Amino acid sequence: MRISARNQFSRSVVEVSPGAVTTTVKVQLAGGDVVTSSITKEAADELGLAPGNAVTVIVKASDVILAVE
Repeated sequence: MRISARNQFSRSVVEVSPGAVTTTVKVQLAGGDVVTSSITKEAADELGLAPGNAVTVIVKASDVILAVE
């Protein structure tokens, strides 16, 4: 896989919660933090996502929002 996004984390899926339309996928990062992605149920099925599957989390910088108090 080749992609221009530089923020990539190769880890394993820890939880998959399918809904009627959207599936929530949780991936635990090396430091213990959990990243949650909401994708279509169809996409999750096509990818065959299940706990233990190896995945790459890709974070595009323009899709990250920072806030302060």
